[in-house]
Amino acid sequence: MGLFDSIDIAASGMSAERLRMDVISNNIANVNTTRTQQGGPYKRQVVIFEPRYQRNTLSFSENLNREQNLGQGVRVVEIRQDNSPHRLVFNPNHPDANKEGYVYMPNVNIVSEMVDMMTASRAYEANVTAVNAAKSMALKALDIGR
Repeated sequence: MGLFDSIDIAASGMSAERLRMDVISNNIANVNTTRTQQGGPYKRQVVIFEPRYQRNTLSFSENLNREQNLGQGVRVVEIRQDNSPHRLVFNPNHPDANKEGYVYMPNVNIVSEMVDMMTASRAYEANVTAVNAAKSMALKALDIGR
């Protein structure tokens, strides 16, 4: 593992968590959106991560012994729609209410979105701390050579 690999790994985490925060913000912004271009209420979106490494056909024990498969960061695979059921709210005065007076609202739970936002923010901060630690170690290594 090289000197700048740790910065690259932490930067990949920062990039992924930033995208996750953007998607969570979009979910929060659309908590009351009952009409979309696709029709129906907004559907919550979720970011899917996976480790960033070269896929291979080695066994588990062989992979443990290979340095190149250890810690290469994370990447976003996709942004997937959450297919959990929509909330049904009684509001007969709403323009999108059905005959019984119920409106299909987005499947966004503001409390869980805020918890996810705090988790993403803390993960981003942890990656910033890792970048700063790697930067500090690199500067100390340069000082040794003086």
